[in-house]
Parts: sequence; structure tokens; C-alpha cells
Amino acid sequence: MSDPRAARLAGRTAVVTGGTGGIGRAVCEGLAAAGAAVAVVDVDESACRDVAAELATRFRIRAAGRAVDVRDRAAVVELMAAVHRELGGPDLLVTLAGGSLGTPREIEQITDEHVDLVVDVNVKGTLYTVQAALPYLRSGGAVVTVSSIGGRQPSPVTGVPYAASKAAVLGLTRRFARELGERGIRVNAVAPGLFLTGRLQQLYDAMPQAQRREVLDAIPLNRFPELREIVDPILFLASDESSYITGVVLDVNGGRYMPP
Repeated sequence: MSDPRAARLAGRTAVVTGGTGGIGRAVCEGLAAAGAAVAVVDVDESACRDVAAELATRFRIRAAGRAVDVRDRAAVVELMAAVHRELGGPDLLVTLAGGSLGTPREIEQITDEHVDLVVDVNVKGTLYTVQAALPYLRSGGAVVTVSSIGGRQPSPVTGVPYAASKAAVLGLTRRFARELGERGIRVNAVAPGLFLTGRLQQLYDAMPQAQRREVLDAIPLNRFPELREIVDPILFLASDESSYITGVVLDVNGGRYMPP
């Protein structure tokens, strides 16, 4: 029996920033599998084009890859105009660009440059991307921002700038939801737990065994997540299945953080 959700995003165009990373690529694949045209956005142009080409071939959808630094407001504005010309919309936006970006965890090692980098990408990048999409988003459109469990409670693997910036994303999300609701545009956030991709996997692997065990024991489900377990919540928030949900944060962490 075919999946009734397989074409739930057909006729829509999605923009995914940070689209070539571990989670980002999986999200792009999920959107494409649901029938959306996908603009893959990241800082490496070759990687963006490669992912877009694979999506177009594998899922038989329209896709484009574009290299953009989300800290550059003018470049993000041009990105959305280019997506509109090439793919239509955009109707959906997922702001995955961000992270701790190789900055240190220890307070004593954090410099002005580290703070500026993380805040500029995570906070300003999210703001600029949503602002740039506004001329094209229509009623029924959806934005999914990406916070983190590190913005909800202290994290064993990330530092202060990351925590502060990911907490700020939640404030942005609620304000966007309040302002854009009257236009019929929904804005929600996901706050992933420890998805061990890229640098996070390296940080975890470098921990002493006892500390790794402590991290795992703090997760009530007692396991690390699979990529599909963040993709599915993002697709839910992007689709009409969540048509009366806006301004919320969906914690995807296996129970490690349980809000009151």
C-alpha cells in the first residue's frame, strides 16, 4: 500500500539552509520524497549542486543548489528571488544553517570572534532568511526554525555562544509566529537532541567512556536518534498536518529535556 503522505507537499517549493549537512541533507530528501521542489542552500556550491542533482534524479522533482552565507543579508535576499524565479514560491522554509561552528566549549577559550561567528550565523542568519522569504510566502506557508536542546538546558558538548544563540532562535520563532499568523503563515521550531553527525560525533567520540555513558544514561529512551527522527517532525511542521500549530517548539531528544 502506498504511503498517503508521499505527495503531501506536491506543488510546493521548500528552501533548506544548511542543506548539505547530515541533518540538512536528510531533510532535503524527506521534502523531495513528499513531492516538494527543493532549494538546497549551504556555503559549498559544489556540494549544493550535487545534492540538488541527486534529489532531482532520485525523486523526480525540481531542485536547485545555491551557495549562500546566511550572514550576508543581501545575498539571502537574492537567494530567495532566484528560488522564486527558478522553482516558484518559496512556500516552505527550514533554517538549518548554524551550529557551534568549531568554536570552543570552555568559557576561558571563547573569544569575540567565536561569539560573533556563532551569533551571526545562528541568530542573524535565521532572521535574515525569514525576512528574505516574506515577499514570497503566502497563506498556508510554513517556516521551521532550528534550535537545539543546548538552547533549552546546559549541553555537555557545546559552549555558551551556542546555548545563547539557540535560545534566541526560540524567541525569534515566537515573535515571527505572532506577527505572521494574520497572514496565514505558521512558524514553529524544532529543538533536536544529540544527533551524532559531523563534529558532534567527533566531540562525543573524544569524551571519556564514563562521560559518554553518562550522556546516554540521561536519555530516557536510552539510545541516540536516527536521522529520520528529526526529519519526520520537520515534515510534520511544514505540512498541513500541523495547520493549527504555530509558535511552538517541538523537542526531539528522547526525553532528555522535558519542559514543564
